[in-house]
Amino acid sequence: MDLQAVRTFVAVAESGQFQKAAADLSVTQQAVSKRIATLEQALGVRLFTRAPRGAEPTIDGQAFLPHARELLRVAERARASVRPGRRPLRVDVIASRTAQSSLMRGFHRAHPETDLDVMTLFDIDTAVTAIRSGAIDASFRAVAAPGRLLPEDIESVRVLDEPLQLLVGPAHVLANARSVTLAQLVGHRIWMPGIAPGTEWGAYYDDLVAEFGLTIEATGPNFGSDALLDTIADTPALATFMGEHSRLIWPAGHGLRRIPVTDPTPVYPHSLLWHRDNPHPALTTLRTHLTATTAGHDAAGTWVPGWALPR
Repeated sequence: MDLQAVRTFVAVAESGQFQKAAADLSVTQQAVSKRIATLEQALGVRLFTRAPRGAEPTIDGQAFLPHARELLRVAERARASVRPGRRPLRVDVIASRTAQSSLMRGFHRAHPETDLDVMTLFDIDTAVTAIRSGAIDASFRAVAAPGRLLPEDIESVRVLDEPLQLLVGPAHVLANARSVTLAQLVGHRIWMPGIAPGTEWGAYYDDLVAEFGLTIEATGPNFGSDALLDTIADTPALATFMGEHSRLIWPAGHGLRRIPVTDPTPVYPHSLLWHRDNPHPALTTLRTHLTATTAGHDAAGTWVPGWALPR
Protein backbone atom coordinates (compact mmCIF):
# COMPACT_ATOMS: atom_id res chain seq x y z
CA MET A 1 0.00 0.00 0.00
CA ASP A 2 1.26 3.47 -0.88
CA LEU A 3 2.20 5.01 2.46
CA GLN A 4 2.30 8.48 0.92
CA ALA A 5 -1.35 8.08 -0.06
CA VAL A 6 -2.18 6.72 3.39
CA ARG A 7 -0.49 9.71 5.03
CA THR A 8 -2.47 12.03 2.75
CA PHE A 9 -5.73 10.26 3.66
CA VAL A 10 -5.04 10.76 7.38
CA ALA A 11 -4.19 14.44 6.80
CA VAL A 12 -7.49 15.05 4.98
CA ALA A 13 -9.48 13.10 7.59
CA GLU A 14 -7.94 15.12 10.43
CA SER A 15 -8.18 18.52 8.77
CA GLY A 16 -11.52 18.00 7.04
CA GLN A 17 -10.29 19.82 3.92
CA PHE A 18 -8.24 18.85 0.87
CA GLN A 19 -6.79 22.38 0.76
CA LYS A 20 -5.70 22.33 4.41
CA ALA A 21 -4.18 18.86 3.99
CA ALA A 22 -2.26 20.06 0.95
CA ALA A 23 -0.82 22.96 2.95
CA ASP A 24 0.11 20.67 5.84
CA LEU A 25 1.87 18.25 3.47
CA SER A 26 3.46 21.03 1.38
CA VAL A 27 1.95 19.72 -1.88
CA THR A 28 -0.71 20.97 -4.27
CA GLN A 29 -4.39 20.32 -3.78
CA GLN A 30 -4.33 18.45 -7.11
CA ALA A 31 -1.68 16.10 -5.72
CA VAL A 32 -3.84 15.43 -2.66
CA SER A 33 -6.86 14.62 -4.83
CA LYS A 34 -4.77 12.31 -7.01
CA ARG A 35 -3.38 10.41 -4.03
CA ILE A 36 -6.82 9.94 -2.50
CA ALA A 37 -8.20 8.73 -5.83
CA THR A 38 -5.33 6.24 -6.15
CA LEU A 39 -5.96 4.94 -2.62
CA GLU A 40 -9.71 4.64 -3.24
CA GLN A 41 -9.00 2.68 -6.42
CA ALA A 42 -6.64 0.35 -4.56
CA LEU A 43 -9.18 -0.26 -1.78
CA GLY A 44 -12.24 -0.38 -4.03
CA VAL A 45 -14.25 2.05 -1.87
CA ARG A 46 -14.94 5.76 -1.55
CA LEU A 47 -13.16 7.30 1.41
CA PHE A 48 -14.63 10.83 1.42
CA THR A 49 -17.81 12.66 0.53
CA ARG A 50 -17.87 16.35 -0.30
CA ALA A 51 -19.56 18.48 2.36
CA PRO A 52 -20.31 22.23 2.59
CA ARG A 53 -17.35 22.71 4.89
CA GLY A 54 -14.93 20.38 3.15
CA ALA A 55 -14.54 16.61 3.08
CA GLU A 56 -16.05 14.05 5.47
CA PRO A 57 -14.95 10.40 5.71
CA THR A 58 -17.51 7.89 4.47
CA ILE A 59 -18.39 4.90 6.65
CA ASP A 60 -15.59 3.03 4.88
CA GLY A 61 -13.25 5.97 5.47
CA GLN A 62 -14.10 5.98 9.17
CA ALA A 63 -13.42 2.25 9.36
CA PHE A 64 -10.08 2.62 7.55
CA LEU A 65 -8.82 5.61 9.59
CA PRO A 66 -7.52 3.79 12.72
CA HIS A 67 -5.78 1.22 10.52
CA ALA A 68 -4.23 3.99 8.44
CA ARG A 69 -2.84 5.61 11.57
CA GLU A 70 -1.44 2.27 12.71
CA LEU A 71 0.21 1.78 9.30
CA LEU A 72 1.99 5.11 9.73
CA ARG A 73 3.07 4.23 13.28
CA VAL A 74 4.46 0.89 12.11
CA ALA A 75 6.28 2.62 9.25
CA GLU A 76 7.90 5.05 11.69
CA ARG A 77 8.97 2.22 13.97
CA ALA A 78 10.39 0.39 10.95
CA ARG A 79 12.43 3.45 10.00
CA ALA A 80 13.62 3.85 13.57
CA SER A 81 14.76 0.22 13.63
CA VAL A 82 17.52 0.94 11.09
CA ARG A 83 18.83 4.03 12.85
CA PRO A 84 19.45 2.71 16.38
CA GLY A 85 21.08 4.95 18.92
CA ARG A 86 20.45 8.17 17.01
CA ARG A 87 18.17 9.55 19.68
CA PRO A 88 18.04 9.25 23.48
CA LEU A 89 15.95 6.64 25.22
CA ARG A 90 12.89 8.54 26.46
CA VAL A 91 11.53 7.32 29.80
CA ASP A 92 8.64 8.71 31.86
CA VAL A 93 8.73 8.84 35.67
CA ILE A 94 6.00 10.22 37.93
CA ALA A 95 8.28 12.71 39.72
CA SER A 96 11.96 13.56 39.99
CA ARG A 97 12.43 12.46 43.61
CA THR A 98 10.69 9.09 43.45
CA ALA A 99 11.97 5.52 43.39
CA GLN A 100 11.47 5.56 39.62
CA SER A 101 14.04 8.33 39.25
CA SER A 102 16.40 6.38 41.50
CA LEU A 103 16.02 3.37 39.21
CA MET A 104 16.92 5.51 36.21
CA ARG A 105 19.91 7.01 38.00
CA GLY A 106 21.11 3.50 38.74
CA PHE A 107 20.68 2.56 35.09
CA HIS A 108 22.63 5.63 33.98
CA ARG A 109 25.50 4.81 36.33
CA ALA A 110 25.61 1.25 34.98
CA HIS A 111 25.28 2.33 31.33
CA PRO A 112 26.74 5.85 30.98
CA GLU A 113 27.07 5.35 27.22
CA THR A 114 23.26 5.38 26.84
CA ASP A 115 21.72 8.78 26.10
CA LEU A 116 18.62 9.38 28.22
CA ASP A 117 15.71 11.79 28.25
CA VAL A 118 13.80 11.45 31.54
CA MET A 119 10.46 13.23 31.67
CA THR A 120 7.35 13.36 33.84
CA LEU A 121 3.86 12.75 32.47
CA PHE A 122 0.71 13.02 34.54
CA ASP A 123 -1.15 9.72 34.57
CA ILE A 124 -1.21 6.26 33.06
CA ASP A 125 -3.57 7.22 30.22
CA THR A 126 -1.24 10.03 29.14
CA ALA A 127 1.75 7.70 29.40
CA VAL A 128 0.13 4.92 27.35
CA THR A 129 -0.87 7.39 24.64
CA ALA A 130 2.71 8.69 24.51
CA ILE A 131 4.11 5.14 24.31
CA ARG A 132 1.77 4.20 21.47
CA SER A 133 2.58 7.36 19.50
CA GLY A 134 6.33 6.89 19.95
CA ALA A 135 6.69 10.11 21.97
CA ILE A 136 8.30 8.07 24.76
CA ASP A 137 9.86 4.61 24.88
CA ALA A 138 8.85 3.49 28.36
CA SER A 139 7.03 4.56 31.50
CA PHE A 140 7.05 3.55 35.15
CA ARG A 141 3.49 3.07 36.39
CA ALA A 142 1.34 1.00 38.74
CA VAL A 143 -0.83 -1.24 36.57
CA ALA A 144 -3.46 -2.20 35.95
CA ALA A 145 -5.60 0.22 37.93
CA PRO A 146 -9.34 -0.54 38.11
CA GLY A 147 -11.00 -0.03 34.73
CA ARG A 148 -7.67 0.80 33.05
CA LEU A 149 -6.54 -2.44 31.45
CA LEU A 150 -3.61 -1.95 29.11
CA PRO A 151 -4.04 -2.13 25.33
CA GLU A 152 -2.81 -5.36 23.72
CA ASP A 153 0.21 -3.66 22.13
CA ILE A 154 1.55 -2.42 25.50
CA GLU A 155 3.86 -4.77 27.41
CA SER A 156 4.52 -4.43 31.13
CA VAL A 157 6.51 -6.04 33.91
CA ARG A 158 6.45 -5.33 37.62
CA VAL A 159 9.96 -4.28 38.60
CA LEU A 160 9.88 -2.96 42.17
CA ASP A 161 7.70 -3.16 45.27
CA GLU A 162 8.44 -0.03 47.29
CA PRO A 163 7.45 -0.05 51.00
CA LEU A 164 5.56 2.98 52.26
CA GLN A 165 6.82 4.89 55.29
CA LEU A 166 5.04 7.30 57.58
CA LEU A 167 6.54 10.79 57.73
CA VAL A 168 5.79 12.86 60.86
CA GLY A 169 7.04 15.99 62.56
CA PRO A 170 8.85 16.00 65.93
CA ALA A 171 5.70 16.83 67.92
CA HIS A 172 3.53 14.08 66.41
CA VAL A 173 2.32 11.46 68.88
CA LEU A 174 4.06 8.72 66.85
CA ALA A 175 7.34 10.62 66.37
CA ASN A 176 9.34 8.31 68.64
CA ALA A 177 7.95 5.03 67.33
CA ARG A 178 10.45 2.60 65.77
CA SER A 179 7.65 1.31 63.53
CA VAL A 180 3.87 1.57 63.30
CA THR A 181 1.23 -0.89 62.20
CA LEU A 182 -1.59 0.01 59.88
CA ALA A 183 -4.01 -0.63 62.72
CA GLN A 184 -2.21 2.02 64.82
CA LEU A 185 -2.74 4.58 62.07
CA VAL A 186 -6.54 4.34 62.22
CA GLY A 187 -7.86 7.70 63.41
CA HIS A 188 -4.71 9.64 62.54
CA ARG A 189 -4.86 12.32 59.84
CA ILE A 190 -2.67 11.49 56.86
CA TRP A 191 -2.37 14.45 54.48
CA MET A 192 -1.50 13.82 50.82
CA PRO A 193 -2.47 16.80 48.64
CA GLY A 194 -0.80 15.25 45.58
CA ILE A 195 -3.45 12.54 45.21
CA ALA A 196 -5.47 13.18 42.04
CA PRO A 197 -8.77 11.37 41.34
CA GLY A 198 -8.61 8.97 38.40
CA THR A 199 -4.86 8.36 38.64
CA GLU A 200 -3.22 5.04 39.42
CA TRP A 201 -1.82 6.38 42.69
CA GLY A 202 -5.27 7.71 43.56
CA ALA A 203 -6.68 4.21 43.02
CA TYR A 204 -3.89 2.74 45.16
CA TYR A 205 -4.61 4.97 48.15
CA ASP A 206 -8.39 4.58 47.76
CA ASP A 207 -7.94 0.83 48.17
CA LEU A 208 -5.55 1.30 51.10
CA VAL A 209 -8.15 3.45 52.89
CA ALA A 210 -10.95 0.99 52.16
CA GLU A 211 -8.94 -2.03 53.28
CA PHE A 212 -7.61 -0.67 56.58
CA GLY A 213 -9.98 2.14 57.58
CA LEU A 214 -7.39 4.91 57.33
CA THR A 215 -8.06 8.64 57.01
CA ILE A 216 -6.22 10.16 54.05
CA GLU A 217 -6.96 13.80 53.24
CA ALA A 218 -6.18 15.21 49.79
CA THR A 219 -7.57 18.66 50.50
CA GLY A 220 -5.87 21.93 49.61
CA PRO A 221 -3.63 22.90 46.71
CA ASN A 222 -0.54 20.85 45.99
CA PHE A 223 2.41 23.24 46.29
CA GLY A 224 4.97 20.46 45.95
CA SER A 225 7.09 18.39 48.31
CA ASP A 226 8.84 21.32 50.01
CA ALA A 227 5.55 22.87 51.12
CA LEU A 228 4.29 19.44 52.22
CA LEU A 229 7.39 18.86 54.38
CA ASP A 230 7.07 22.34 55.95
CA THR A 231 3.45 21.64 56.90
CA ILE A 232 4.15 18.18 58.33
CA ALA A 233 7.03 19.58 60.41
CA ASP A 234 4.86 22.38 61.85
CA THR A 235 1.57 20.50 62.38
CA PRO A 236 1.59 17.84 65.12
CA ALA A 237 -1.77 16.41 64.04
CA LEU A 238 -0.68 15.63 60.46
CA ALA A 239 1.38 12.83 58.92
CA THR A 240 1.96 11.73 55.34
CA PHE A 241 3.03 8.63 53.44
CA MET A 242 6.18 8.50 51.35
CA GLY A 243 8.05 5.77 49.49
CA GLU A 244 11.07 4.22 51.16
CA HIS A 245 13.22 5.15 48.15
CA SER A 246 11.96 8.73 47.77
CA ARG A 247 14.86 11.19 48.01
CA LEU A 248 13.67 14.16 50.04
CA ILE A 249 15.81 16.78 51.79
CA TRP A 250 14.54 19.12 54.48
CA PRO A 251 16.09 21.69 56.86
CA ALA A 252 17.68 20.19 59.96
CA GLY A 253 15.30 22.18 62.15
CA HIS A 254 12.30 20.34 60.77
CA GLY A 255 13.14 17.23 62.79
CA LEU A 256 11.06 14.98 60.53
CA ARG A 257 10.94 11.21 61.19
CA ARG A 258 10.55 8.45 58.62
CA ILE A 259 8.82 5.50 60.30
CA PRO A 260 8.44 2.00 58.74
CA VAL A 261 4.85 0.76 58.41
CA THR A 262 4.19 -2.90 59.25
CA ASP A 263 1.62 -5.62 59.78
CA PRO A 264 1.25 -5.63 56.83
CA THR A 265 3.70 -3.35 55.03
CA PRO A 266 1.91 -1.52 52.19
CA VAL A 267 4.11 -1.55 49.09
CA TYR A 268 3.67 0.48 45.92
CA PRO A 269 4.00 -1.76 42.84
CA HIS A 270 6.16 -0.04 40.19
CA SER A 271 5.94 -1.55 36.69
CA LEU A 272 7.71 -0.70 33.45
CA LEU A 273 5.51 -0.20 30.36
CA TRP A 274 6.64 -0.19 26.72
CA HIS A 275 5.32 -0.84 23.22
CA ARG A 276 5.90 -4.39 22.06
CA ASP A 277 7.22 -3.17 18.67
CA ASN A 278 9.58 -0.51 20.04
CA PRO A 279 12.95 -1.04 18.31
CA HIS A 280 15.17 1.19 20.47
CA PRO A 281 18.17 -0.97 21.45
CA ALA A 282 18.56 0.75 24.83
CA LEU A 283 15.06 -0.35 25.84
CA THR A 284 16.20 -3.97 25.98
CA THR A 285 19.25 -2.87 27.96
CA LEU A 286 17.01 -1.06 30.46
CA ARG A 287 14.72 -4.07 30.89
CA THR A 288 17.68 -6.39 31.42
CA HIS A 289 19.19 -3.99 33.96
CA LEU A 290 15.96 -3.75 35.95
CA THR A 291 15.53 -7.53 35.98
CA ALA A 292 19.06 -7.97 37.33
CA THR A 293 19.06 -5.18 39.92
CA THR A 294 15.55 -5.02 41.41
CA ALA A 295 13.67 -7.45 43.56
CA GLY A 296 10.23 -7.41 45.10
CA HIS A 297 9.56 -7.93 48.79
CA ASP A 298 8.25 -11.22 50.12
CA ALA A 299 4.51 -11.55 49.59
CA ALA A 300 4.12 -12.54 53.26
CA GLY A 301 3.76 -9.44 55.39
CA THR A 302 3.15 -6.99 52.54
CA TRP A 303 0.03 -5.55 50.93
CA VAL A 304 -0.79 -4.39 47.41
CA PRO A 305 -4.22 -3.75 45.87
CA GLY A 306 -5.88 -6.76 44.30
CA TRP A 307 -5.68 -5.11 40.87
CA ALA A 308 -1.88 -4.74 40.89
CA LEU A 309 -0.07 -6.45 38.04
CA PRO A 310 1.28 -9.80 39.32
CA ARG A 311 5.02 -10.27 39.63
